[in-house]
Amino acid sequence: MISILLLILSVLIIIVLTAKYNVHPFLALLGAAIFFALFSEMSLATLVESINDGFGSTLGKIGIVIILGVIIGAFLEQTGGAFKLAEVVLKIIGKKRVHEAMGIVGFIVSIPVFADSGFVILNPLNKSLTKKAGLSIVGTATALLLGLMITHVLVPPTPGPIAAAGIIGADIGLVMLVGLIIGILSLIVAIIYCKKVGQKTYIDPNPALSDEEIKEKVRQAPSAFKSFLPILIPILLIVGKSLMDFSITDAEQELGWVKFISFIGSPVVALIIGMFFAFLLPKKFDKEMLSTSGWVGKALMDASNIILITGAGGIFGTILQKSGIATVMADALSGANLGIWLPFILCAAIKTAQGSSTVALITTASIVAPILGTLGFVTEIDKALVVAAIGAGAMVVSHANDSGFWLLTQFSGIDVKTGYRVYTLGTLVVGCSAALMVFAASFIF
Repeated sequence: MISILLLILSVLIIIVLTAKYNVHPFLALLGAAIFFALFSEMSLATLVESINDGFGSTLGKIGIVIILGVIIGAFLEQTGGAFKLAEVVLKIIGKKRVHEAMGIVGFIVSIPVFADSGFVILNPLNKSLTKKAGLSIVGTATALLLGLMITHVLVPPTPGPIAAAGIIGADIGLVMLVGLIIGILSLIVAIIYCKKVGQKTYIDPNPALSDEEIKEKVRQAPSAFKSFLPILIPILLIVGKSLMDFSITDAEQELGWVKFISFIGSPVVALIIGMFFAFLLPKKFDKEMLSTSGWVGKALMDASNIILITGAGGIFGTILQKSGIATVMADALSGANLGIWLPFILCAAIKTAQGSSTVALITTASIVAPILGTLGFVTEIDKALVVAAIGAGAMVVSHANDSGFWLLTQFSGIDVKTGYRVYTLGTLVVGCSAALMVFAASFIF
């Protein structure tokens, strides 16, 4: 019981330090891990070993993957490839169906591009289309941000879910597949919701970019085919490997073509291939793009925070594992029978309290990882569903302590009261809907 109270206090330390005192999540996670270790009477030698092992083993699994994903996103952002993706979706969906178009665009773009960056990139396009269609910016901007957030919390190679998958020990290909299925269904809920609420409050889009300026950005962007390749190729390779692993026999594992697909379908190799396709996006490749002050350098600066947070989450998880809390929590939770709802509720509480989806994902994964067996989640599909449940919780709920909330209100000209009423409620609706889908999937599989 003391161990559980210490765990609760440790999580509260993370929340208070990050939310109230704006302490960097790396320091908050590290401090909470050390607090738990010391007060649970862990030996100093084990503490040092856990710090080294937790940081190294976690980043050894997914550190490179995070870096490669960020580099791909940087090239899509800088070359205008994100605008080209939007144009293709608009042609398919129709320019009058702005809610559907922006939700789908956000869903696609946020797989390699950070959700906040994606919103900033696509906001001018959304304003222009919304103005032309005579719609309120409330519904379309919310659809864009919810679309971005869905893949931001559910689909690798976005850093949050990929870090959670690494800590949980889940197969990344299966996490992608489950995340995409749950994400698409959640996106349908998000679009229906946004169309309903968008009708109730009209706010003029007042676009910052003219139609001509947006057309110029699209004209200078790479082709739609080239823009899709850095995203599509890695996803197909990784998911393809996972599906193959489930269908081949032990005897077939030694076949040459099986080994080749296993090689190119590993997350690191697949994303390296995707990165090279991203290098084809600029019309004229300049070596300065790869420099410390160029696109890659700036992308790595962005990635460094996520890598540090992920490593600290690994430390926290390793200390929890070596403390024996799994056995203690097994006894405490044996009668609760929360099942797949436990990771969702825990992540939702952390997200709501401190605002960062990535911190909530990593912290929850670190807490849940030691007790997966106790909860009955032992198969690969079980682990993928746990990651999806954590991702669903990482949407609930966005409010004043979340940067996405302020991006929506400040960039779109939506007042704060409407932001709470529309976007905050929207994250609750979509997050809980995703959790219900995960719950239903857990019965099927």
